[in-house]
Amino acid sequence: MKRLFIFFSALIVLSGNVFADELSDMDVQINSLYAANRLEDAYNLLVSIPQSSRTPQQLLLMGNIMMDYGRMNDAEFMYSAATSINPKFYKAHYNLANIYLAQERPNMAIDSYKLAIRYNKEFAPAHYNLGCAYLKIGDLKKAKNAFRDAAFYKPNVADYHYNLAYVYKKLGKEKDAKLYLDYYNKIMNNN
Repeated sequence: MKRLFIFFSALIVLSGNVFADELSDMDVQINSLYAANRLEDAYNLLVSIPQSSRTPQQLLLMGNIMMDYGRMNDAEFMYSAATSINPKFYKAHYNLANIYLAQERPNMAIDSYKLAIRYNKEFAPAHYNLGCAYLKIGDLKKAKNAFRDAAFYKPNVADYHYNLAYVYKKLGKEKDAKLYLDYYNKIMNNN
């Protein structure tokens, strides 16, 4: 009986490696279809992968496709599944936070943006959207800090400076507001 278990274990490992190679090729095909906006074809390939074998990246893509189809609950499920497989997968935390923010659940969004930032500190969009979530709950100081972090990591994004100007104006710091509005205008004029 023990030999039979070892044989089946070896067979599972070997077939798992073959399947992993197939998934790699399939991932290239899925990514190409998704990039070409052939969402239905990409989705059909994704659902052909056994549920227990889907990678966090595949679940992220499934969530993105669900978002494109306006199926927020399904997208939320896919992103959550991706983070349960890989808790450090910052892209899934970020996309999950975007759903929460869109659904007017800013506190949940804040928690998810913080996780995205924990696992990729330099991911400027997470800092920026964290600032937007703080604006929703009226915490101007934390919003300011998040926008400053976004502008630090991606200094050439005009919106980051515009929102910094907005927050500084709301905080009554006109000089700082003008400085960031000038940065915003300079970036816009250079584009």
